[in-house]
Amino acid sequence: MKFVVDGMLGKLTRWLRMLGYNVKYSNKLDDSQLIKIAKNEKRILLTRDLELYQQATAKQVDAFYLKVRTEEEKLAELAKRFKIKLDIDMATSRCPKCNARVKPISKERVADKVDKGTFTYYNEFWECPKCQQVYWQGAHWTKIRKTLEKAKREVRETARQT
Repeated sequence: MKFVVDGMLGKLTRWLRMLGYNVKYSNKLDDSQLIKIAKNEKRILLTRDLELYQQATAKQVDAFYLKVRTEEEKLAELAKRFKIKLDIDMATSRCPKCNARVKPISKERVADKVDKGTFTYYNEFWECPKCQQVYWQGAHWTKIRKTLEKAKREVRETARQT
């Protein structure tokens, strides 16, 4: 399952990439370009723009209109609609910046790429082979896990209501 995402969903793009999904995104693409990419590359178009959604569906493009506002709600909607698993697996995770799959990298090889404190306190690292960004599960992962847990709760609550 691959996505193309409109310019209003940049944060969601990063979430989906971390979850392992191939997501094409640029805030410079206009509606016709987004529709063309979705059609030609067999991607699902995600949008918060009702007019774009209507144009896409009129052209038989697989599209999904996100009405909700928060990242947790957006993730929950996508989990319900596309059966997206709301867990990050670093074996399949993609670079939130450029969409390439991240690869494990030894601690020794990141010594000159991360600050001393990070190097001291963390042992597992991943690197994007395309943009060379280095990742680790630092303090920010508490917030990431909380967001995913809220989204999962939202999915469970709406499942109970139906």
